[in-house]
Amino acid sequence: MESGHLVELHVDRGVDRGYVGNVYLGRVVRVLPGMQAAFVDIGLDRAAFLYVGDIWPQMFDHKHAGDDEEASEGAELDEDATVVEEAPPRDSPRPGQPAIQDLLTEGQEIVVQVSKDPIGTKGARVTTHVTLPGRYLVFMPTVDHVGISRRIAKDRERRRLREFVDKNRPKGGGFIVRTVCATQTNITLKQDMNYLVSIWEKVQAAAKSRKAPAPLHLDHGLVLRMVRDSFHDDVERMVVDTVKLHEEVCAFMDEFSPNLKEKVHLYRGAEPIFDTFGVETEINRSLGRRVWLKSGGYLVIDQTEALVSIDVNSGKYVGQSSSLEDTTLRVNLEAVKEVVYQLRLRNIGGIIIIDFIDMDRETNRERVFRAIEDELRGDRARTNVLKISELGLVQMTRKRVQEDVVRYLSEPCPTCEGRASIRSRQTVCYDIFRELQREAARAVAKETLYVNVHPSVADVLYGDEYVVLEQVEARLGKRVVVRALLHLHPEKYEVYSK
Repeated sequence: MESGHLVELHVDRGVDRGYVGNVYLGRVVRVLPGMQAAFVDIGLDRAAFLYVGDIWPQMFDHKHAGDDEEASEGAELDEDATVVEEAPPRDSPRPGQPAIQDLLTEGQEIVVQVSKDPIGTKGARVTTHVTLPGRYLVFMPTVDHVGISRRIAKDRERRRLREFVDKNRPKGGGFIVRTVCATQTNITLKQDMNYLVSIWEKVQAAAKSRKAPAPLHLDHGLVLRMVRDSFHDDVERMVVDTVKLHEEVCAFMDEFSPNLKEKVHLYRGAEPIFDTFGVETEINRSLGRRVWLKSGGYLVIDQTEALVSIDVNSGKYVGQSSSLEDTTLRVNLEAVKEVVYQLRLRNIGGIIIIDFIDMDRETNRERVFRAIEDELRGDRARTNVLKISELGLVQMTRKRVQEDVVRYLSEPCPTCEGRASIRSRQTVCYDIFRELQREAARAVAKETLYVNVHPSVADVLYGDEYVVLEQVEARLGKRVVVRALLHLHPEKYEVYSK
C-alpha cells in the first residue's frame, strides 16, 4: 500500500504457487530449429519453453559480450524481482553463438531456472542462466561478472563494494550488488555470499544424484520473497494477521535484517485485516471491466489473449470550460494516473493499448505522454512506452512474470464460457427451426417432434416467434411440442422424435 491505497496485490493461497526462481533438472523433449527454441519437461503440467537466447555460456565456449560495471547484455537487475530479468526472447542465436540444434538434443538433461510462470495456455519460460537472489546480493554462478546497482550513487561506496565482492567471489561466478547493500559491513556481505554459494553447491550436488524431471531448488514462499526483495528502509511497516506467519517473518528478519524487525507488526483486530486497511474494496474494484474516474469519466479495460486494451471515455463529465480541448485534456490527464494504478494493481503485462480521447493540439498530446512517463517511474515492472499516435493511441509493453490478478481471482463464466456474450434467444430459436427441419427429414414416419429448451428460449418460441413456429409446423406437417427445462444452458437445446 502507498499513501493509504492498495497499489500491488500478490496472491499465494498455499496451492498453485508461483514457480519463478525455482531451479529444476529438466529433460529436453523437443527441439524446434525453425523457432530456435526447445520444450523442456521440468515436471509441470505443460512443458517449459527455452529460447536459444536464454542458453548461457556454461553450455559452450563463448565469452559473454558487453559486460560492463552496470549489467551484462542479457541480464538487467530488477531491484524488487526474485531473479535477474532476462533479455527479450530472441528468434535467432546471438552473434557467435551456435544454433539451438547444435546445443541441445532430445532426451538431454539440463539445469534450468523458471524466469516466467505459466500464463494462460503457455508453459513456463526457463533459462539455463541461474540467478540466486539473496537479501543484499544476487549470485550468478555462470557469469564471470560483478555488477553494481545503478541506484547506489556514491562512487566511493561503489568502489568499496566492487572491490570486496570481486575479491571474495568464487572463480567463474559473478554477483550483482543490490541497492540495500549500500552501507552494509563486509561481514554482512560475506555472510550473504557464503549463503548463496552454498545453495548453488547443493543444486549442483542434487543435479548429479537425481533423474529429470526433478526440482533442485525451490525459492521462498511469497511472503518471505516480499520481505527479502521489497522490505527496505523506506517501508513504514509490515502487518501480519497470523501468529505462525508472524513468527516466520521475524525469524527471517533476525537472520537477514534485524534492524527492520521492529517494523513487523502482528494484527490482532476483530475485523478482517483487509477490511481494516480498505483492501477488500480495492480488490473488488480491480475485478471490474469499467473503472470510474472522480470527474465522471471512466475506463473500460478488456483483456484478450494477444493484448490488453484500455479505452478512456468522458462519461458524465461535461467540463468546466467552454473549450472541448481543455475538457478532453483534463479527462486524459486524470485517466493517466488511474491507468498506471490499474496496471500495477491488476499486474497487467504484455502488450497494452491505451485509447485516449482525441486531442487536436500536439502540445496536449505531449503533456499526456510526459504524464504517463512520470507515473510509470513508480512502477517496479519494466515498461516501454511509445508516443501518442495520430489516432490518440498509446502503445506500451509491461514486463509480465505472473498471472494477472483478474485471471487469478476469477474463472470463465459457465454461461458464456468466457466469451463475455452468448447467442441471443432469437438466434437459438432459428437454430431450432433448422434442426426441426433436419429431424423431420430423418423421422418421416413420426407425427410429433419434441424440443427441450431453457425456459427463457421457450418464452420466445411461444411469444415473439410463435407465428414462425406455426409456419414451421405447417411446412413440415408435424406437431411440435416445446418443453422448458431449467437445467439446460440458454444456448443448448434438444430436438428429437418418438
